[in-house]
Amino acid sequence: MRYADGGGLTAKGRQRREAVRLEAAGLFAEGIKPPEVARRLRVSSKSAYQWHLVWKRGGVRALASRGASGQRCKLSARCLQKLASCLEEGPAAHGWDQDQVWTGARVATLIGREFHVSYSVSGATRLMRRLGFTPQVPARRAAERDEQAVTAWKEATWAEVKAPVRPATASSASRTRPGSPAGRRRAAPGAGGASPRS
Repeated sequence: MRYADGGGLTAKGRQRREAVRLEAAGLFAEGIKPPEVARRLRVSSKSAYQWHLVWKRGGVRALASRGASGQRCKLSARCLQKLASCLEEGPAAHGWDQDQVWTGARVATLIGREFHVSYSVSGATRLMRRLGFTPQVPARRAAERDEQAVTAWKEATWAEVKAPVRPATASSASRTRPGSPAGRRRAAPGAGGASPRS
């Protein structure tokens, strides 16, 4: 499965993985079979067989890293720096003065305004994370909310409205079959059962 932004790996992680592939290429050149390469390098045999096939077709260069996978960023490095500084300024500096929250939708709108590039909300969220920011969810509380009234209602009215708790008594756990009296003897299996078929 391929992930955006380098398969979920950092540049250092991609270098480490490339070093393992190149080490595998050296072992293949020595004539070592993929199962043994997998054992030595502590990778799956599936990976070793895939690397062996790629190595046979294109040599060591074919196993070199091709960089981060996924789509290329629509913004240049200079635009990304400008976006980061816009995010640093805060939402109020860009017209969202109700709260100090950067959401994915707001960042997508900001990118459209500043750079005339269209981004989806999820794409803008991934871009924010790549720049070191996290999207926030605005608090969904009414501005008119009166905390004292809410507390008073919970203490007084809710106690009256809440259904009373049924007292615990000795009863059957089954709704369809009531509990049997303690002293009653059980009939033997088959006794008094259904009448025979005719």
